[in-house]
Amino acid sequence: MRTKAIRVIGAAAAVLLAATACGGRGEGDGTVAQGDCKGQQTVGITDSSIELGGVYPLSGPASAYGEIPKGVRAYFDYLNAEHGGIDGRTVEYQVRDDGYQPPKTVEEVRRLVEQDQVFAIFQTLGTPTSSAVWDYLNQREVPQIFVAGGATKWGADTEHPWTIGWQPSYRAEGRAFAEFVRQEKPDATVAVLYQNDDFGKDLRDNFVEAIDGSGVRVVAEQSYEVTDPTVDPQLRNLANSKADVLLNFSTPKFASQALAGDARNPDWNPLHILSMVANSLSVLKPVGLENVQGVVSGAFTKDPADPRWADDPAITLYREKLATYAPGADPTNTYTLIGWAAADSFAKTFASAKCATREGLSAAARSLSGVQIDTLLPGITLTTGPDDAFPMEGVQIQRFENDHWTAVGSVIDTSE
Repeated sequence: MRTKAIRVIGAAAAVLLAATACGGRGEGDGTVAQGDCKGQQTVGITDSSIELGGVYPLSGPASAYGEIPKGVRAYFDYLNAEHGGIDGRTVEYQVRDDGYQPPKTVEEVRRLVEQDQVFAIFQTLGTPTSSAVWDYLNQREVPQIFVAGGATKWGADTEHPWTIGWQPSYRAEGRAFAEFVRQEKPDATVAVLYQNDDFGKDLRDNFVEAIDGSGVRVVAEQSYEVTDPTVDPQLRNLANSKADVLLNFSTPKFASQALAGDARNPDWNPLHILSMVANSLSVLKPVGLENVQGVVSGAFTKDPADPRWADDPAITLYREKLATYAPGADPTNTYTLIGWAAADSFAKTFASAKCATREGLSAAARSLSGVQIDTLLPGITLTTGPDDAFPMEGVQIQRFENDHWTAVGSVIDTSE
């Protein structure tokens, strides 16, 4: 695991990393190249403010993710009120609802860019929705920074230099789950429930690739559409396989249904592995915590519901400021904490940029060196480079016990 970290002291506004390259357009190669700040894009930014826009499914089948922008806004409001923003610039954060519908994502992103004149799109949530706008944003050279989703292409695609992910990719997650299964059940048979889009297929494909050559075999697969009312039929079909392991690669609504269906079936008791995008307590509680004991997932942030972090300074700060700037938000909801951590990551990234421009932000995001975000798990930092656009590549396997997640082993480094 990459453990060479830069200790961040004080508020993000006071954080300056080692000098970061800042860009202009490359010489016709579609990359962000180094250069001075003259002539670079300053739309949406002044000496005193930064305009950002985010697009999330505040309604629709993925509305559970609507907690993420609550954490984002709370962090920016805290930074504005108590630290003068980032380098003296207050952050104005506009949130739009796309209902997890790509055409709506296009509409809202165009509105943010063309009407609201935002400096950057900070977080679009979801693989199909974010994919719907990345051509548009890259053509207009607008940063699509820290996409809220783990699609491998956010880091692997070199033709979209203005787009970058944040959390561990689905490649990293799939490989981490594969390593865990190979160790725990070296001859396991596996059934896969996955969302029929780039999100679900990315996880499935990377898991399958990582078990190649081992005794682990996938013996059954079932997909679902986000417009489906339930995944009960798919789960019944998978149960017929009597597989040793069930991979639940679903978004929250459907993950919860699959967890409930698994709990109701007395004739099938597989090791249930749950995607990181659906492992919040808000997903587990409706199923009944007694029914999700032993479920396995992954993590990259500290769990705000875990007693071991009760006195952790970063979690204490998060809880205190969330109560002040987002009263009513649930501090134990992992999605809220993810929003807080992502906003912290943006603040530190922008503070490290040589140029307060769109080019400067994009170059800074691709020149991170062991940046520590205190709400991430120990050993997981942000590092990128010319050939590495994956900010996080460590995954902690965890098992649900009693009323919280418990770490299993150490952080798995998936960078190799």
